[in-house]
Amino acid sequence: MKRTHNASELDTHLVGREVVLNGWVDTRRDHGGLIFVDLRDRSGIIQLVFSPEVKEEAFHLAEQIRSEYVIAVRGKLSLRPEATENPNLKTGKVEVYVDDMEVLSPAKTPPFYIENDIDVDENLRLKYRYLDLRRPEMRDNLLLRHRVVKCMRDFLDSRGFIEIETPILTKSTPEGARDYLVPSRVHPGEFYALPQSPQIFKQILMVAGMEKYFQIARCFRDEDLRADRQPEFTQLDMEMSFVDEEDIIVLVEEMMAEIFFKAAGKVIKTPFPRLAYDDAMIKYGSDKPDLRFGLEIVELSEMLRNTQFKVFASALQSGGVVRALNAKGCGSFTRREIDALGAMAVESGAKGMAWILVQENELRSPITKFLSEEEIKQILAATGAESGDLILFGADQAEIVARVMGSLRLELGRKMGLIAEEELNFVWVTDFPLLEYDEEEKRYQAKHHPFTSPRLEDIEIMAREPGRVKARAYDLVLNGTELGGGSIRIHRREWQEKMFSVLGMSQEEARDKFGFMLEAFEYGTPPHGGIAFGVDRLLMLLAGRNSVRDVMAFPKTQSASCPMTEAPSTVSARQLRELALRIREK
Repeated sequence: MKRTHNASELDTHLVGREVVLNGWVDTRRDHGGLIFVDLRDRSGIIQLVFSPEVKEEAFHLAEQIRSEYVIAVRGKLSLRPEATENPNLKTGKVEVYVDDMEVLSPAKTPPFYIENDIDVDENLRLKYRYLDLRRPEMRDNLLLRHRVVKCMRDFLDSRGFIEIETPILTKSTPEGARDYLVPSRVHPGEFYALPQSPQIFKQILMVAGMEKYFQIARCFRDEDLRADRQPEFTQLDMEMSFVDEEDIIVLVEEMMAEIFFKAAGKVIKTPFPRLAYDDAMIKYGSDKPDLRFGLEIVELSEMLRNTQFKVFASALQSGGVVRALNAKGCGSFTRREIDALGAMAVESGAKGMAWILVQENELRSPITKFLSEEEIKQILAATGAESGDLILFGADQAEIVARVMGSLRLELGRKMGLIAEEELNFVWVTDFPLLEYDEEEKRYQAKHHPFTSPRLEDIEIMAREPGRVKARAYDLVLNGTELGGGSIRIHRREWQEKMFSVLGMSQEEARDKFGFMLEAFEYGTPPHGGIAFGVDRLLMLLAGRNSVRDVMAFPKTQSASCPMTEAPSTVSARQLRELALRIREK
């Protein structure tokens, strides 16, 4: 019985036709004289009717089948009787009266229900991922993924890009997260690395004259995992020659508008707003701000420069900042709720949290007695505080205050119901610092990666004042999640060598790690730039999920393991000998 139709293709215009269907038993209902079976295939569900009056043999066979059996049926498509139609199904007006059935494969009882919104431990879902993916919401997520990736390919193909695959086995050049290493059997004691991104290869493709490249690239990072991270992930990787920042930003906005409309039927407005990195950190405490709500952080440092309040004064004297957040309408918070916010601030790195409750005829706070009337008046004016508001303060080094106030802002946004869940709020963050100082290693590190170009006017001060140099970089943020980032790249050998030097890399180390790239730059390299997007993160937001695992077919757990295949696993002593490896006992 070879299938003639998918379930969702059956509609009233086919009534009276004989059809053959293949699929899984979703549910089975025995009504005595009739047995009803909902047959599920990838396209949807259709109701089957088994009647002894139509075919007694098929009816008796239907008495034996259970959920998740795989069956083939032949029968006639009929209209459902009045009052029995199901408006929740695409096929809800029709049903198939079965006169022949074959059980293609029986099934054990699944460990969880094959339906949406199940309350099941995620590890169990991952162990039986093949069952989890039968659930309609998971199937729809993978279909969405297919549409999005196809849309990316079609869009870039129409703009003159070519898709080129770059190596998976490559050289280890650790500059960010840890590499996954692969031992070589034919070169004992030597290792390949799985790519964290195709960054160097795509730049070399620009040297090769490809001009417009893209790839749906698999990338690997051996790092601690979160809900939006996996050890292996997919990114849309792009690189272009003879372009500037504006060319890339405009192209990406056009692509995003097309993806969201064609793949998900959502209209987004372009151009997207742009926000300088420094402004993002001051106003929102994050370089990936969620702009679906206000609650902007206010800078108070200058107006409190001469304050006698020791907490604020010591922060300012040590080069730090004082900032405040007005939680509008939160003046009714109890002391316990305020203390909970204070505990959150301490978890984020603060030493404590000062606050002022603004009430009709008074201010309630443990700090107002240390502030002058003029300072209080200025604080109320700067924050726009009114009766019923709660003002929260952060005083420390700028990066600590940004992190603390940013986390408080997000918590208050959630607590106060300010976040419009259905809204899609894109923003470009630009003017990043090129470098950031690592206190532990006592050296500068690249904010993005060491191939990002500084602003041309800053090249001369790279060696003297590296902390002041701005990058030609740009990140695209959606609803507080970084979708991707890119930059105009360094395309001259002497500039790249200067960058490596500022990062504390010797000439010998630079040649050892990146000599092939530096040599390539001597053979005519066009100015170029690009961007890469996390496909999994984009899909997570498009599908309205909280984890990238829900939009990947076979993800890993937060401990980077696979419950289904039990990877990673041990290997045989013979395999280790072939690779010239020995496991050291703990």
